[in-house]
Amino acid sequence: MPKLSRRSFLAASAVLAAPAVLPRASAAEIDVIIVGAGAAGIAAARQLAAANRSFRLIEASNRVGGRCTTDTKIFGVPFDLGAHWIHNPDRNPVTASAGKSGFDIYPAPRAQTLRVGQRKARDSEMETFLAATFRTHRALGDLSKAKADMPAARLLPQDLGDWQAAMEFMLGPLATGKDLKDISAFDLARAAERESDVFCKQGYGALLGTLATGLGVQLGMPVAAINWGHNLAVATSAGTILARAVIMTVSTNVLGSGTIEFIPPLPQRQRDAAERLTLGAYEHIALDMPGNPLDLQRDDLVFEQSTGPRTAALLANVSGTSLHLVEVAGSFGRELAKKGEAAMADFARNWLASLFGSDVKSAIKRSHATNWSVDPFTLGAMSAVSIGNSGARKILLEPLGGKIWFAGEALHETQWGTVGGAWESGTSAAEAVLRKFGALKGTDENRPTRRRRRRNEHNE
Repeated sequence: MPKLSRRSFLAASAVLAAPAVLPRASAAEIDVIIVGAGAAGIAAARQLAAANRSFRLIEASNRVGGRCTTDTKIFGVPFDLGAHWIHNPDRNPVTASAGKSGFDIYPAPRAQTLRVGQRKARDSEMETFLAATFRTHRALGDLSKAKADMPAARLLPQDLGDWQAAMEFMLGPLATGKDLKDISAFDLARAAERESDVFCKQGYGALLGTLATGLGVQLGMPVAAINWGHNLAVATSAGTILARAVIMTVSTNVLGSGTIEFIPPLPQRQRDAAERLTLGAYEHIALDMPGNPLDLQRDDLVFEQSTGPRTAALLANVSGTSLHLVEVAGSFGRELAKKGEAAMADFARNWLASLFGSDVKSAIKRSHATNWSVDPFTLGAMSAVSIGNSGARKILLEPLGGKIWFAGEALHETQWGTVGGAWESGTSAAEAVLRKFGALKGTDENRPTRRRRRRNEHNE
C-alpha cells in the first residue's frame, strides 16, 4: 500500500468529519487502535485480547518495549538500553504476568558501595551517609503537612554536609531524570516507595517483550495524524485505520512535539498538561571490562562523595558479566549526551579513574552510550512534573470526546517513571474503553477500579 500523504489523509478526513456516524460494526472498523508497543501498549492489548475485542497494536519503531528494551548484539550479553531495575517485584504486574517464563529473576543487592576519592568510605562516613538518607526520606514524609508546592530541592535538609550533592543526585537525576530544583515536591512525595528491587538476567526488556507474543504488533508503522471528529480515523504509514477508540501510549515529549497531528487539535488543557510532564534525561554509558578490574561484586551499585552535579552512579558486573553501566542523568546527563557518544565514553573513563585509579582506563575494551533524548520515538527518559503542576497527570487521564484515552508511565500518579506504572496505566486505559463499550460494569471511566482503590488505600 502506498504511503499516505498528509494531503490525502486530510481529504479522507473531510468525509469522516461529516455528522453521519459509521455503523457500529462496520467491516472496515475495529474496536481499538493502540499507538505504541511499550509496556502500556502491551498491557492494554492483553486486556483487550482477554475481553475478545478487536484491536491493532502499532509501533513506530522497529522493536517492542519502548523505553524498556534489551540488546544482545552490542556486547554479546543482555544489555538493557533503558529500564533495568524491576521495582517492588511482589506487586509489579510485569513480573506477575510473566509467570513461569523461564527467566532468571533475582534480588538486587540492598547495600551500596561508597567512594570518597580513590578509597572506600570509612565506617563513620557510611554511618553519616545512611543518616543523611534517613533524614532526606523523613523530609519527604513531612511534606504532607505543606500547603503549597515547591521545588523538590527545598525538601532536602540543608545541613547534610559532605553528602549534600550525593543526596541531590540520588533523589533527583538518578530517581527522576531531572534536577531536584526543577520538579514538584508534591509529585516526588507522592511517588510510591521502592521497597525492594530485582534484576532479570536475560534483561528487563526481554522479559517485557515476551508479553507481546501473540498480539500481532505491527512494527515500523508511525502515526501521522488522528482525526477524532464525528468519527475516528488514524493515518499511518500503511494507510488509514478506522476504529471506535484509540489508546495513545506515546511519551509526553512525543505528544507535545507535534509529530502526531490531531484533527481537531488537542485541547489546550491537554497540551499544557503534556508540557508540564516533560521527560528528563537518563543515559547508560556501558563499558566492557573483563576480569573484574574494579574488584567489585555482581550488580554492585557505587556512588561517590561528589562535590557537584557532574557525577554518576556505577552498576558493576551486571548480572555477573563484564558489563559495567555508568549512569548519568538530569541536566548534566542531557548536556553530556548532546556532545556525543565519544564525549560520554571519555567522561566515564575519567570518572572511573578518579575513583579507582588511572589504570582502569586500559581495562575498558568496548563502550556504548545511549541517548534517549534524541531518540525520535521517545525524546527522553521518564516524566517528572514541574513545580506547581502536580495535577497534570490527572488531566491527561481525561479521555478526549469518549474516543481517545492516554496511557503510559506519565499517567500513573504513584509509579510514574517505572515500567510497572506504565503497565498498570495501559491496563486501566483498556478497562476504561471496555466500560465505554459496555463490556465492563460497576464503575465509570473516571473512577478508580477496585484494584486501584486498594492500591491508593495502601499508599495513604
